[in-house]
Amino acid sequence: MSGESDLRKLLSGMRPELNEGRYVFCTVPGPAAPAGVTPVATVLESEGLTLVLRQEEADGAALPYDYVAGWITLRVHSALDAVGLTGAFAAALAAHGLSCNVIAGYHHDHLFVAVERAAEAVAVLEALAAESAE
Repeated sequence: MSGESDLRKLLSGMRPELNEGRYVFCTVPGPAAPAGVTPVATVLESEGLTLVLRQEEADGAALPYDYVAGWITLRVHSALDAVGLTGAFAAALAAHGLSCNVIAGYHHDHLFVAVERAAEAVAVLEALAAESAE
């Protein structure tokens, strides 16, 4: 099934969902995650493998991190070639002083925001969705 590419439909149908837990970004050398760690996302860069994982897993594996995030999933199935969705929600969040790290999955976009402001970020996204539905 192809994802949605119409920006108005994407925005009005975002249905942001805050996942349980606290998430961190860590990096390890080499192309594989350490044993016993189950990341929700990875990115292989020339400097090492970035892992996005639950804070308690990072702590258990003694992996250092600087940033603790809440994980928001946009429940709309966005097309990978859709234009404008990231810019629209990033601008709305930025207008409220909220930074966001975005990872696109095949079906959904995933936003990582400062954990202490995650509920506020969901409210901003819900307001953007409501405005777009009008």
